Amino acid sequence: MELLLFRTDIKSKKKVKSLKSMFNNHNDILDWSVDLEDIDNVLRIEATVNVTEDDIVQLVKDNGFNIKTLTD
Repeated sequence: MELLLFRTDIKSKKKVKSLKSMFNNHNDILDWSVDLEDIDNVLRIEATVNVTEDDIVQLVKDNGFNIKTLTD
């Protein structure tokens, strides 16, 4: 399992809901959440090893959001 963390501009429950079906129907995404209380609106993805950070970045960008990988 991979844990991927991203900074996003997903700032409301409505915007989170707009991504729900895409993430829930993705075979390699096991769990996901967006922390709307965090200043960086952190998107947290638990996925199989078949998903890369670049895959998630592209999916989110394709849905009109800004996203950047969080690094240590």
